[in-house]
Amino acid sequence: MQDKIALIGLGYVGLPLAHAFSSKYPVVGFDINKERVEELNSGFDRTLELTKKQVQESIDNGIKYTTSLDDIKDCNIYIVTVPTPINEDFKPDLTPLIKSSQSIGKVLKKGDIVIYESTVYPGATEEVCVSELEKMSGLKFNQDFFCGYSPERINPGDKEHTVTKMLKITSGSTLEIAKRVDDLYKSIITAGTHLAPSIKVAEAAKVIENTQRDVNIALMNELAMIFDRLGVDTNAVIEAAGTKWNFIKLTPGLVGGHCIGVDPYYLSYKAQEVGYTPNLILGARQINNGVSKLIADKTIKNMVKLNKKVNGANILVLGVTFKENCPDMRNTKVTDIIKELQEYECNIDVYDYWVDKSDKESKNIPFIDEIPYESKKYDAIVVAVAHDKFKELTKEQFENLSNGEPIVIDVKGIAQYSTWKL
Repeated sequence: MQDKIALIGLGYVGLPLAHAFSSKYPVVGFDINKERVEELNSGFDRTLELTKKQVQESIDNGIKYTTSLDDIKDCNIYIVTVPTPINEDFKPDLTPLIKSSQSIGKVLKKGDIVIYESTVYPGATEEVCVSELEKMSGLKFNQDFFCGYSPERINPGDKEHTVTKMLKITSGSTLEIAKRVDDLYKSIITAGTHLAPSIKVAEAAKVIENTQRDVNIALMNELAMIFDRLGVDTNAVIEAAGTKWNFIKLTPGLVGGHCIGVDPYYLSYKAQEVGYTPNLILGARQINNGVSKLIADKTIKNMVKLNKKVNGANILVLGVTFKENCPDMRNTKVTDIIKELQEYECNIDVYDYWVDKSDKESKNIPFIDEIPYESKKYDAIVVAVAHDKFKELTKEQFENLSNGEPIVIDVKGIAQYSTWKL
């Protein structure tokens, strides 16, 4: 019997995976967001991870996008790709994972496999998700049903490293199931798979991928703060140091998004639960979380130096997504810059041609529809995100946007003209 796959969660991770599987298997895409499902059934993906052609291709392959549990009850493999955010106390919020497990538990049958892709701390799948599946289904784990874990590695906006082109970690709750899970992914992942010895190992591998990157970026941010005080160009230092073959060439900047700014808290939470305080990981988080305030403070200090009035000042922020050339605003730290500047009673205009203004993440952001060239309006300009179009702005354009002498704060070091860069 051919496997029938249900993808639970149709966001940045679930939709491309559903599309990939639909080329070889019957697939049902399930999401609780009715608007999202209607949008996909009309052939459009607001995340822009799939083109209109690819969405239509998945529909032509027979995929069904739905909000009804009845439509997934005859599936035998369930793949969960729901968000795993943190709460206001920087602790894991497993609510979406728990609710999706409860939903699957209502339709779970003997012999079914539930595979989780959401990033979690080591042990979460078997300690949290399995108990919900057992409770709702009345079935016994590793006897009646089985689990796997294959962490997502989606990089929003990246059209080169797409889901089938990245090597996939796989795992299963028994040796036999691990092999089945691995074979399932091998059938669509052209880059190949790595079969981990246990679900916990696979969970841990995923969470340290982004924790390592967070720590490395924190080092760059700390160095940038030191070099700024020394009057040394950080980017020039990195270029010089990067000539050594084993130097890790990262740049300072804001750390937001659904992974790097979140995953370390999952690992540190579990570490503290077992009695270990991860000082390096938490220290890196503190440094990276402080960059937004640093940028806002630098903006204000530059204005003060030029005797520009701060209260009531007009400031233009270019870019608000968490990374360049994609519409993803999840956990963006640019909003923290905006809040910091608003506390100084500054008037903020935000321009980002990538963002869908109807998205809920866009709420309360003071967007403008176009850059008001020749306006001479702004006391300062913050180039916050390295979108391609912002790299094209000339010194003359910045001057024509500026009220008096230009102040251009370049967060990513991409502007043709700047008065300060991180």
